[in-house]
Amino acid sequence: MGIRKKTNKNPPVLSHEFVIQNHADIVSCVAMVFLLGLMFEVTSKVAVLFITVQYNVTISANEGLPEESGVNHFHHGLKDLATVFFYMMVAIIMHAIIQEYVLDKINRKMHFSKTKHSKFNESGQLSAFYLVSFGWGTNILMSENFLSNPVNLWEGYPHTLMPFQMKFYFICQLGYWLHALPELYFQKTKKEDIPRQLVYIALYLVHIAGAYILNNEKRLTGFTVWAVLFVLGRLLTLSLSVLTVGFGLANADQQVLDLANGNFNVLFVRITVLATICVTQAFMMWKFINFQLRRWREQTKPQAQPLKPKKPQAPKSKSKKDKANGVNGVSSNGADSPRVKKEKSS
Repeated sequence: MGIRKKTNKNPPVLSHEFVIQNHADIVSCVAMVFLLGLMFEVTSKVAVLFITVQYNVTISANEGLPEESGVNHFHHGLKDLATVFFYMMVAIIMHAIIQEYVLDKINRKMHFSKTKHSKFNESGQLSAFYLVSFGWGTNILMSENFLSNPVNLWEGYPHTLMPFQMKFYFICQLGYWLHALPELYFQKTKKEDIPRQLVYIALYLVHIAGAYILNNEKRLTGFTVWAVLFVLGRLLTLSLSVLTVGFGLANADQQVLDLANGNFNVLFVRITVLATICVTQAFMMWKFINFQLRRWREQTKPQAQPLKPKKPQAPKSKSKKDKANGVNGVSSNGADSPRVKKEKSS
């Protein structure tokens, strides 16, 4: 992010310099229009699409209870694009507040050079975002019992419904990383820094959007892409860990435990770190393989066809012999049949 020089000259309205200097105020006015739209009945239906979380589904906790007593869950859809757009504007406003009231004051005290100034602004914005995301994500993990019962992360797939906090978390994450694209222009980012920032912005957007969308196994293409990337990610993590910890640090000059200087490059620590990484990645791959095998067995298992109801059989017609003997051993002329005569004689 480049240095924003404040001058006493007022640039022409709607010029590039005017938009850059006043982009936070402009975005605030646009966001205020959506908020004011909630006050009028004509525009409230449109404003709600941008401000509130969409696709609400109410599930009753117990049968027989009214719908209002159930638990609210949400799923995703195209209307979420409007909500993401609104919270992208909120992220732009928050970015400007942090920049003006925190980072700029520190910059004036520290007298950073142009390069350090740009790096500090970028790191400061990301640090604030990561801190909020970490706290918020930890709260979701605890409230949804993912920490106490990690099996909930993969059991019950596909997870087509999610609680409010989880969906709102995804919306805000997408809004933040989308806001980083216009900020490249607003902050006058140097041309040589733009490709690097575009790479990690795209990576975050792809991973977050993938985690948000790929919750229905009917999306076979996206699910297959995720599966391939998951395996490649595990292999890449193991490879980098072995190269870095197993070979790189093992050949380093300083291999002593020095807590004061933060040097932990000793054999015991390296083995512990490498073993932890390998066990974690192996466990994730084991769960992944079991999940894929179970999913494959469910898809290849032949589905039992419903039994067809038997047609009622028509009463059998009397044979010629029965007609000749008559019913209950009585012949057609009223005399007893030979079988009945024999029983009577006995």
